[in-house]
Amino acid sequence: MDLKPGPVRAAQTAPQVLRTTSVRHDHPHAIEYIASQIDRGDLELVILLVSHVADFDTLLRAAGEILPGTVVVGCSTAGEISADGYADGEIVAIGLPRENFRARATLIPDLADYDAQTIIDRMIQTRNDLAMARPDWNHEFNFMLIDGLSTLEDRLVSDLAMGLGPVPLFGGSAGDGETFTETRVFFEGQAHANAAVLMQVRTRCPIQVFKTDHLIPSDQRMVVTGATPELRTVHEINAEPAAREYARILGKDPEQLTTFTFAAHPVVVRIGGQHHVRSIQRVAENGDLVFFSAIDEGLVLTLAQARDMREHLREELARLSSNRRPSVILGCDCLLRRLEAQENQVIGALSEILRENNVIGFSTYGEQFNSMHVNQTLTGVAIYPPEEQ
Repeated sequence: MDLKPGPVRAAQTAPQVLRTTSVRHDHPHAIEYIASQIDRGDLELVILLVSHVADFDTLLRAAGEILPGTVVVGCSTAGEISADGYADGEIVAIGLPRENFRARATLIPDLADYDAQTIIDRMIQTRNDLAMARPDWNHEFNFMLIDGLSTLEDRLVSDLAMGLGPVPLFGGSAGDGETFTETRVFFEGQAHANAAVLMQVRTRCPIQVFKTDHLIPSDQRMVVTGATPELRTVHEINAEPAAREYARILGKDPEQLTTFTFAAHPVVVRIGGQHHVRSIQRVAENGDLVFFSAIDEGLVLTLAQARDMREHLREELARLSSNRRPSVILGCDCLLRRLEAQENQVIGALSEILRENNVIGFSTYGEQFNSMHVNQTLTGVAIYPPEEQ
């Protein structure tokens, strides 16, 4: 059996912390190759970040056969981040070895019908169990993967905030390339729609959970005067049809608004003294604006200006290395950031920066950070070598 990944090379990362690799989604023995790179019989958890064009059922069935006894979770993506930086059409695999991690994964199978208190109680119990299993380890984080077309990310992270305690959470919304048709999260051999997977992790490695974006609020403000919050849809801005007014403010033709326009001219809202991005997904046929995250009438939107993405990313990743260099950074990076980089022809430069800083992960339809669902943002966790090393 040929397990070589072809022209795509495996990702490299510090072996004392995580085990990662990547392979083309259509490699005839993709899971066998992944297992040969990351499995030494001691994996606590495997995360698969899978191109939306892959055959999920075949891959998950193979994972159950080839990695028996190992919990396998993951999601579909809007693009991947491998050892080479931005990628498409790949499977990025992340293995958490038991020598450094203890982890438990919980499936929330129906985002429209769940009992928040039950999940919170389970989170607290799981955290206690992990602490009892490794009381000598002092670091914890939560990692969530959620259906990016559910429109329910805001509600879930808000509901679960009471269960976080002092433990930070980051996450990403599963993607479907640029088609916005069908997204999936994976849990123990099954692909689920309208669902989420929450991973609670305890580790002996120091960590830093972070959120960053390269956007600077301007002085240009607008007010949402008509909206349907449950559909994340804005009908009116400043008492005018939404798309037309947004285009007027930008000095553009409403008929020429595209995903690239939204990526280049995002809006932010001020919450708790900080600005958070509220990205526009598309223009509806009737001229409404459909957003990637929560929106409501009366909300004040501020037009944001973009910094140079290369300069900003270098600064932020250097900050994570200011005292000690991470062994690896797991990142959830908004699809709109990738599209903006493509439009500005800096995708290669960003890939180089990601590669130099050992960032792996995927492109998302939205990002989570503690109790917030945000857009056009990079969230993640920097994982450092164990303190005794």
